[in-house]
Amino acid sequence: MTLAITAPTAVRPRTVRWLLRLHRPAVYGFAALVIVLAGLELALAGPLADAAAEGWRQFNACHTSVCSYDQAAILRYKDYYNYATFALDALPFLLAAWAGAALTGRELETGTARLSWTQGISPARWLTVRLVLPAALVTAATCLLIWLHHRAWAAAQGRIDTAPRWYDLVTFHANGPTIAALALAGLAAGTLAGLLLRRTLPALVLGALVTTGVAVLAQQLMPHLWPTVTQVTTLKQGGIGAAIVLDQGLVSRSGAHLPMPNCTSEAACDAAFAKASGYYSVYHPYSHYWPLQLTTSALLLAVAALLALASCLVLRRQTGALRTAGTAGEAKGSLVTP
Repeated sequence: MTLAITAPTAVRPRTVRWLLRLHRPAVYGFAALVIVLAGLELALAGPLADAAAEGWRQFNACHTSVCSYDQAAILRYKDYYNYATFALDALPFLLAAWAGAALTGRELETGTARLSWTQGISPARWLTVRLVLPAALVTAATCLLIWLHHRAWAAAQGRIDTAPRWYDLVTFHANGPTIAALALAGLAAGTLAGLLLRRTLPALVLGALVTTGVAVLAQQLMPHLWPTVTQVTTLKQGGIGAAIVLDQGLVSRSGAHLPMPNCTSEAACDAAFAKASGYYSVYHPYSHYWPLQLTTSALLLAVAALLALASCLVLRRQTGALRTAGTAGEAKGSLVTP
């Protein structure tokens, strides 16, 4: 049997319709998830935040040992905020698993991809649609959810005492474009995993693992992608707290930087602080929020582009081998023809 592979052509509407029909459960599930998260974040920015803020107002106004305040509203806001934040942060890993398992891995394992290539859909167009269409939908959805999440977070600032700070890890990423960029990297990682392994479950695992590695690497590099601020404070003032702190220690009377003392005893601690005149802090203030977000997003988009390019090269190598095998088969058939 000869596998006929057509030359790459422009993406046709019927190719897009076929992809949406083939992955209709995933499309419906993703749409439902976006709608639920959007509704939850709208509630967090409105009635849930208002109720929690009123509960904290009642609590802070209480000056007796026994008083009444709406504790349920405070806990409800905290729980729902965590649900929305963790769900948004988990989205890139779910996309990576789906892309590896269903978008490419299952189609190659079951032969659906090869059937498509014999029906006038070239491998290049097949892969382009599987990268471009989900990427467009994911970008639009995640950007909407990020904006709603940032709006919900801002509504609690100065009103709810337990509201997360801007530098909290899960909040930092859910509030900015790094999650959208990581989602695209996850989509590309899952696609590449499916092309390499051609099996559903292994590609699912590999796509999620690669995305996890990319996320950890980006998190480690993020504080170093923008110049830090170094500030010296007195011992009475203490160190910098409300910031992304990279390094912190003591400043000697001569101006040298000393590590924070390991106070094994009160006497050792007093001796260490007796040599110091203050603290030094190397950190990122709130004004660095957007520079850090944008530089990290740019790094993640570059990784996503490299993974997408690798997917194209892998598919080209695989279909080239198929084309060579098909040509050899035709030549063999012609030799035995009477």
